[in-house]
Amino acid sequence: MKLFISKLHYKKEPNIYEKIILMLLRSLEIFYGTIVRYRNFLYDKKILRSYSSKSFVMSVGNITTGGVGKTPFTLEAAKYYLSLNKKVAVISRGYGAKLNNKKPNLISEGAGALYSASVAGDEPVWLANNAKGAYVVTCSSRVKAEKFLQEKYNPDIIILDDGFQHRKMKRDLDIVLIDAKNKFGNKYLLPAGPLRENIHAAMKRIDKLVVVNKSYDSKNALKYCDYLKKRYKKETYLCKIIPDCAYNVINGARLEKGTKIIAFSAIGQPDGFYDFLKKDYRLIAVLDFEDHHSYEQEDISKIIRFAQEENIDSIVTTEKDMVKLIDMIKDIELPVKFYALKLKALLDIRDVCGL
Repeated sequence: MKLFISKLHYKKEPNIYEKIILMLLRSLEIFYGTIVRYRNFLYDKKILRSYSSKSFVMSVGNITTGGVGKTPFTLEAAKYYLSLNKKVAVISRGYGAKLNNKKPNLISEGAGALYSASVAGDEPVWLANNAKGAYVVTCSSRVKAEKFLQEKYNPDIIILDDGFQHRKMKRDLDIVLIDAKNKFGNKYLLPAGPLRENIHAAMKRIDKLVVVNKSYDSKNALKYCDYLKKRYKKETYLCKIIPDCAYNVINGARLEKGTKIIAFSAIGQPDGFYDFLKKDYRLIAVLDFEDHHSYEQEDISKIIRFAQEENIDSIVTTEKDMVKLIDMIKDIELPVKFYALKLKALLDIRDVCGL
């Protein structure tokens, strides 16, 4: 049901049954919107106070639900600050983790993840393994995580991954990402649409906008950048996310272009991922799981059966999904090969995140 509603948020022409569901969801939207407006009002009027860190705090967030590309962008920001010889820490909520996120959990001290993704969550583990040199901490309270980091490491830079709506922590730089294709979906608030809050209200707090284009063609994305810049008077940048390669997760071998494959994912807005695969490979079928799905062994069996029914022996998923699967497949004999699609973000990170 969750997956169905998520797709409905971005559907341009819903059928009659889907319109009825949207009407029902819009009645709930009123309650959600009232709560969000009241909460933001309390922070705007400083009735509720935001905690100030002595570190430089940058938030990477979005106004909508789903996968816009926050975590890859967070990685690029962390690598940029590390290249300036800054002591960098990343705070993530740790969705799908088994760790108690009511308290701070140290996922990496800079040398890679200390836990598996099934324990610590896919996004923080992926960040920990790719942002070598950065501290990675998970906690539902960014303030608790910040105090933990100050006490132990005294970082120069703290990056909040998916932190825009977490107003308990004051920020020095608020960056919001928008998907070039899906934009703001049907422009309804949750649960009727993908918006976490009113667009115009959110724009008052945003410092910089980044349009994420998951396509080789950037023409429409550049036009959208110009529109946002004029409409909201915000510095707006283009971030192109394109594939690097699909590699075998067991031996590192690259998948030959033109190979017949099936694909699966548990990410928000997976269409961009599948579109990338269609360009270089012969994508026969796809299998979707809910965003942040925690894979079990029976899911592995389901995926393998799905591939065998299609007579395919090459299966491709995202790196974010693969960090949750690798421990379950690395030591067993498989009748199929699992590949992960590595992506790279192209943007002038100095302009966006420069100190």
